[in-house]
Amino acid sequence: MKSIKYLCFLIVISITNYSFSQLGDLAKIDYTILPAGNSNVEYTRVRALFNVPIKLKNEKEYLFLGLDYSNFNLRMDGEDFPYDKEQLSDFQSLDINMGYTKPLKNDWRLGARLSPGFSTNLSGTSLSLEDVILSGVVVFIKNKKESEDVKKPWRLIIGASYSGNRGFPYPLPFISYYRKFHPKWSYNVGIPKTNLQYHISAKHRLKAYADLDGFTANLQRGVLVNDAVVAESVNMSLILSGLQYEFHFTKHLQFYARTSYILSNSVHLRDKNRDDIIDLDNSNTLYLRTGIRLKL
Repeated sequence: MKSIKYLCFLIVISITNYSFSQLGDLAKIDYTILPAGNSNVEYTRVRALFNVPIKLKNEKEYLFLGLDYSNFNLRMDGEDFPYDKEQLSDFQSLDINMGYTKPLKNDWRLGARLSPGFSTNLSGTSLSLEDVILSGVVVFIKNKKESEDVKKPWRLIIGASYSGNRGFPYPLPFISYYRKFHPKWSYNVGIPKTNLQYHISAKHRLKAYADLDGFTANLQRGVLVNDAVVAESVNMSLILSGLQYEFHFTKHLQFYARTSYILSNSVHLRDKNRDDIIDLDNSNTLYLRTGIRLKL
């Protein structure tokens, strides 16, 4: 069972949100909303995923396969837009996760994931190469969370990642240092996620966190902007800070709800060279998410 738990440290990289925040998810479904507030655009997302660990011949080596699906919706109020808002109302995203993890020397472990997929508004008759996205990550993990000779459990993950459909479509470092410094307190410092966790009881937990989120999608037929230039894709990048509450039904089944303040919100239509053409209304300040996850 302890060997299986090593897979958690690879699945944590399967980006939510950005999916970096999910630790050992076997299955999950959640709902996210950015209420319009003072803006004229409301964003919603429904996401579902599952991952299946497969034990290889070597006792401590694992392969995992999974799917990660998201449906994004943009609801725009008003009629005075310099583009066809109907082409920007609905987006579909699907990743096929393929990962591998194996032990290394000196208590280190290698984790690697490749996730081909697509992210698009499906306004055309079929998928094309422009809809295809690619994500991947390579990390090295050293885990002392279960070591009996360590008074303050810790875990270090270092590596690099790239995600073609999570709002930050360029290589990013992945750094995560976890330490439980008190029976009721722990922290995780790194990129793209940092949090401070209070263990209220065995079933209740509260986290203060900072995180990244977003999405990138192809516009199959293009969207004419100001009758002058054609947008080929849309990109949304969020930097968040907030609180998350967790209720643990069992050791493996968990409900969670988070509320966040949007520190930075960047939403652009882009041309074929990925240059920004026009900004969408980005004055949303509230980010809400709730869901259920099944964990290792």
